Amino acid sequence: MIRNAFLLLLMPIQATAVTLDMPSNATLSDETVQALQSYDMPTSGWSSDSGMEVLTATGEVRMQAWRIDAPGVTPLQLLAPLQDQLVADGFEVLFSCTDDACGGFDFRFETPILPAPAMHVDLGDYRYLATRKTGDDGVELVSLFASRTTSAGFVQVTRVGQARANPVAAADAPAVRAVAATITGNLAQELETRGRFVLADLAFQTGSAQLGDATFASLQDLADYLVANPQRTVALVGHTDSVGSLDGNIALSKRRAGSVLERLVTAYDIPRRQLEAEGMGYLSPLDTNLTDDGRDANRRVEVIITSTE
Repeated sequence: MIRNAFLLLLMPIQATAVTLDMPSNATLSDETVQALQSYDMPTSGWSSDSGMEVLTATGEVRMQAWRIDAPGVTPLQLLAPLQDQLVADGFEVLFSCTDDACGGFDFRFETPILPAPAMHVDLGDYRYLATRKTGDDGVELVSLFASRTTSAGFVQVTRVGQARANPVAAADAPAVRAVAATITGNLAQELETRGRFVLADLAFQTGSAQLGDATFASLQDLADYLVANPQRTVALVGHTDSVGSLDGNIALSKRRAGSVLERLVTAYDIPRRQLEAEGMGYLSPLDTNLTDDGRDANRRVEVIITSTE
């Protein structure tokens, strides 16, 4: 029933090439456009042995995050109408998967995703689709990532190709090559371009500032970045929801950031001079504290670059 409503109530995505119709209750929550950039589009699930296969393209890279206010909508209901539109427009489906088949946590955090709260991904309930179209204007890649909360659906549309505002001959079209690679994620890119990154996979013991014993992919990525850039310094900043007093939340958030710092020093041999730990409590929310989903998003540890050169 929800899917039928989606097909009937449509509005266009403002894009330079392929045009998709989104539900009328969809809101564009974030968009980035890079005139000339490379994009690694996953074309297989994640494997701990070999990483995942990607298709790399260079051209205009446009990422859009859409929020669809529809309680109970499923990722399949979000994705299926968009896939139908792409196929009708001549796109070839290269790969599709659901959360576990994609590789769960690893696939999600090794795939470029716009930051929360604009794009929310439930690690246990998401779908992914990779498509390609080859025509007279060259190659165009479009990938879709769909997930949901209890109150809304979320879709990220990533398109790479040449901007139609300045068309070029097919011989000069962006080159696309298939490669097998282990993708290290977008932590380094986000730090370099935005100056901050949410360490979204961290888990703390219940009611405690003690970081769990698991191995966290984001910490490995951060450690790799700091080793590769020994001149860089970063601050680990803890954040909480608004439950409790400000003083108590600031103290808790700083202790959690400190726990992350100690793990980086002891488990990854990162020099302390590159790290500091701070706490903001509930003073810098990502989302509303009036809902469970919003409070979940607000409880986090971020890393920000403090270097000025």
